[in-house]
Amino acid sequence: MLPDLLIAVPVKNAERHLDSHFRLIEQFDYPRRKLSLAYLESDSDDGTHAALAARLAQLRGHYRRSRLFQQPQGFRLRPEVPRWADEIQLVRRAALARSRNQLLARALRDETWVLWLDVDVISAPSDLIRTLLATGKDIVHPHCVLTPGGPSFDRNAWRDHGQVLLENLRGQGPVVRLDTVGGSVLLVRADLHRNGLIFPPFLYGPDHRLARNPGPWAKFGLRGEIETEGFGLMAHDMGHLCWGLPDCEVLHFPG
Repeated sequence: MLPDLLIAVPVKNAERHLDSHFRLIEQFDYPRRKLSLAYLESDSDDGTHAALAARLAQLRGHYRRSRLFQQPQGFRLRPEVPRWADEIQLVRRAALARSRNQLLARALRDETWVLWLDVDVISAPSDLIRTLLATGKDIVHPHCVLTPGGPSFDRNAWRDHGQVLLENLRGQGPVVRLDTVGGSVLLVRADLHRNGLIFPPFLYGPDHRLARNPGPWAKFGLRGEIETEGFGLMAHDMGHLCWGLPDCEVLHFPG
């Protein structure tokens, strides 16, 4: 029997991605009666919240459950600051970690699995959920890229202190060990979350043997890992390994 699964999606300024997002979910080869949908919107300055509310109203009864939450995080980028600017990464990633944790706390009920899904993932194999479940791993995700066979887009998934990405592991087995994970598409056994595994909204494990040293925060005199990388280190400390599928690709919106 297929397990119940929660698709958890933190969103911000995502109105333009909703058409492709719901097409993606609808094409998954997985019974809708087994899928719950949950969204947490924060700090948008477009029509994301209203558009999502309208979509979920149309889908009422199509899925096991569907919920929309709203929780401001107080983080907005100035127009002249690019999303990936070094100086805002800690604040940006901390806000995203809080959104993930708050969504989890409010949405997870009796589901066996949580599938974290970024709203701007635009394409994935229709059997992706079944493929991830079939690995038998408690924490596993596919390879997120911008173009088929291209470099890894989600560079938060790595091992060997950040030196090895999924792009370096193609052809080395259907499932490979990772030290940290990305959050574009991430399957987690729900009981791990229930037992305390979260996305740290702070720098976790400054002296952790798996962390990058020096890491990207060294220029600010800081060490440790945050959000999905911090999740990976915390999972390790709880006795759980992270895994990736280097040859199973999903496509992210460019930008």
